[in-house]
Amino acid sequence: MNKRLRLIGFVVGSILLVPLVAMQFTDEVNWGILDFIIAGFLLFSTGLILDLIIRKIKRPSISLLLAFMVLIIFLLIWAELAVGIFGTPFSGN
Repeated sequence: MNKRLRLIGFVVGSILLVPLVAMQFTDEVNWGILDFIIAGFLLFSTGLILDLIIRKIKRPSISLLLAFMVLIIFLLIWAELAVGIFGTPFSGN
C-alpha cells in the first residue's frame, strides 16, 4: 500500500509540475497556491479511488466501467473549476 501511495503521489506531483513550469515562461498560466492545493487534492483522490477500484473489484468489465465513470467525473469537475461549463459559483471565469 505504501508503494502505491508513493506512486500516486509521484504522478500527482509530476502533473502539477506542468503548470508550475509553465508559469515561469508565460503569463497565460496564472495559478495561485489554492489552485495547486485543489488540483492536487482532486488528482490524488482520483488516484486513490482508481486504486481502490483496481484492487477490490474482481470483474474486469465492472472495474473498467467504474474507472471510466470516475475519470468522467474527474474531467467534469476539472473543467468546471477551469472554465465553468455548468455556471456554478465555483467556476474559474
